[in-house]
Amino acid sequence: MKKAFSVVLAVVMCAAFLASCGGSTTITQTKTVTDTKTVTVTVTEGDKTTTTTTSKTYDDTPEVTKVRWNYGTSGNILVTIAQEMGYFKEYGIELEIVQATAVLDAMALLTTGQADIVSNAGTSNPLQQISAGNDLTIFGGHMVNGCMPIIAKADTEWKGIESFVGEKVAVNPSYFALTGAVMDLGYDNPLEVCDWVIYPNYNDALAAVVKGEVKYALQGTGQNYAIKNRDDIKIVAYQSDIMNNYSCCRMVCRTEFLKNNPKTIKCIEKALLRAQAWYESHRHETAALQAKAIGTTEEYINAFLLDERHYVLNVDPLRKSVIRAWGILDKTGFLKDKAKEINIEDHIDTAIYVQALTEAQEQYGAEDPAFYERQWKFFNENDK
Repeated sequence: MKKAFSVVLAVVMCAAFLASCGGSTTITQTKTVTDTKTVTVTVTEGDKTTTTTTSKTYDDTPEVTKVRWNYGTSGNILVTIAQEMGYFKEYGIELEIVQATAVLDAMALLTTGQADIVSNAGTSNPLQQISAGNDLTIFGGHMVNGCMPIIAKADTEWKGIESFVGEKVAVNPSYFALTGAVMDLGYDNPLEVCDWVIYPNYNDALAAVVKGEVKYALQGTGQNYAIKNRDDIKIVAYQSDIMNNYSCCRMVCRTEFLKNNPKTIKCIEKALLRAQAWYESHRHETAALQAKAIGTTEEYINAFLLDERHYVLNVDPLRKSVIRAWGILDKTGFLKDKAKEINIEDHIDTAIYVQALTEAQEQYGAEDPAFYERQWKFFNENDK
């Protein structure tokens, strides 16, 4: 693959004062990234096969080169890979990692314009912000299913989500996968069916199970290593067993940012698609990269990373699952009244993702044809 890079330097000089004040120079640098690729298209109609070869140029020049990104303390594996492999750098994109604080959480960083992209704040949080009138757009994804275990004492019986009925559970009811599953049992209001107890963090929820304060508790992806090394607690199920492809973490930005920077978003998604392709065939190597990135051990990462059934990463926007989540959150009262006036589909963008996937397949598909075939199949099942 041949790439052409051109650098345009615009120099503005204060000529009138050059001699008297020593002069001042402002330099603006724009990096134009293009890729010319030979594309072969084969069409078969009956017994006739036609092959057409054309030369196609891709404009991968981002409108902004520095992107402020929040992905939480657990990190974002696809972002880590894209950075380590230099994919972002190829498109001229530099990430500025913006950390949430006790005062400003991820969504506050986004809505106040202090972050451009948030990717680890779940799905319910962005949807609640949209229902409150914040103009945000979901344009891609990180985790489809987080490896989020439901735990209980070691001797506890589990019959499925129906085991929640009539019990105390350490689960925030805004976790729509579980309330939605209870609704699917035939209950109109899942909040009245069991006692949903909210604890400040997953460690407190775990302690509540141990003490017998609650019968079941939902845990985060990062708790897998600790839980699997305990004898008094067992994993009875995972959240994705209850609702598959429930939509764990979406990539979201302000709608204005997406409209003003579509090529930036496209380049980001192309970089992440390439990262996902690498990840799916290098899981063990990924553990080492991510452990280094967040300062932990490979054993900690592998406790969830190697569970291919329950830990699923995908850049896809997951439109159908987001719409389903919106409906559940609305029925359970977690959206603002303005939600009735909002068409959530107006806040889900799949067009840029389709462009990114199309171009990535044409440019890099030869490296892993099966991956791109899976991505299109996934998109057709989950977004159309």
